[in-house]
Amino acid sequence: MVCATGGKGLSRFGGPSDELRVRSILHALVSRVVRLMGFQIIRGLLAASLVVAVHAVSAAPASAVFVVKQAEGAPTVSVGGTVIPYKAVTLAAQLPGRVKYLAGIEGDAFKKGDLLIALDDRELLANRQALMAQIQSADATWRNAGMQYSREVFSPRSRNPPGGMGVPNLFDQMFTRPMEGFIGERSQGAELSADLYSSGTQIEQARSALMRLQAEVQALDSKLRDARSIAPFDGVIVKKFIEVGDTMQPGQPMLNYADVEYLQVEVDVPARLRPGLREGVMIHAELDVSHRRVPVRVAQIFPMADPQRHTVKIKFDLPQGVSEPGMYAKVLVPDFQAPARANPVIPESAIRYNGSLPGVYVLDEQGNADLRLIRVGEPVPGGLITVLSGLRPGERILADPPPGIAAGWSTQQQQQRRPEKGH
Repeated sequence: MVCATGGKGLSRFGGPSDELRVRSILHALVSRVVRLMGFQIIRGLLAASLVVAVHAVSAAPASAVFVVKQAEGAPTVSVGGTVIPYKAVTLAAQLPGRVKYLAGIEGDAFKKGDLLIALDDRELLANRQALMAQIQSADATWRNAGMQYSREVFSPRSRNPPGGMGVPNLFDQMFTRPMEGFIGERSQGAELSADLYSSGTQIEQARSALMRLQAEVQALDSKLRDARSIAPFDGVIVKKFIEVGDTMQPGQPMLNYADVEYLQVEVDVPARLRPGLREGVMIHAELDVSHRRVPVRVAQIFPMADPQRHTVKIKFDLPQGVSEPGMYAKVLVPDFQAPARANPVIPESAIRYNGSLPGVYVLDEQGNADLRLIRVGEPVPGGLITVLSGLRPGERILADPPPGIAAGWSTQQQQQRRPEKGH
């Protein structure tokens, strides 16, 4: 309200200073009311969110809550092994020579029959040409011996004509030779047989010489094959020890070649655990590269134990694409000779990892969830896994905690520990 006093508008409180004082008091009151209202609104929102979170936990369906069970089973022993290829070979030099061809480097894949390494074989090829020339000469000698034998059969003693000519030659053939045969001084049949035998011997000698040269060619061809290293199966080069231009000696390794599509774990199992394994049995292995467990199958059990270490070598088949050759793996071998122990079992879906630490959400009597760290054991059929420590049979846990449920629980716990301002 304003009154007319001397033509100027004044406050009903009497002056400008009083008006400023009133305005400052009103501003302070409004600020105080706003702060109080804001605090109440924020507290109401937090309380509402906590109620919603607790209601979500308590209203979870009965199928989401799992009662920890107890399962009997034989304990397992973790045995370390190495991941190896299903097939692996070391290609070594079979003859001296210089490397003139190398197919690739580590990791390159090849098919069966591909050329991997070739040594210089020019000297071997020259020796083969010389042997082929000797074979042609021996073949000609063999054919000539056969022709001489045929001449002795159809024209005996044609190579040794009788002396003289005309009447003396005729007299010798008609009277002298028959008379010598009559009185026993000469046998034409024996002479004919000897000539045929001599010709036959020449044939055999020529044929033997030809066969010897052919055998030398086969041996040389084998050396030529040894100068070329061929891929024995589909695989990759694991490690190479040579380069083009290196001089090789017999027995010197050139490269390691392996089939890495199928992998195995080679383990030296203690002899006391051998009775619990047989070919085809499925157990579990823990891979060092991913810290996860995968099923493995017993592929081969060696028939003899190591006399010094008293272990049996066993190979296990790995699933494809889970590891690499040379990596470390642990196989969980059941120990049926040890006393059986009872371990709680829970669904694998109930486990949540905080970094590398496994934990589960345990429900109390009021239905509130609490994160508890556990120590897991080996998987069991039915999607369950054993718990070595951290849980007791009969406790209730969330079988599959939702992704955002941890935030609500952690907020509730913080407000229970921290008092509100203004109280």
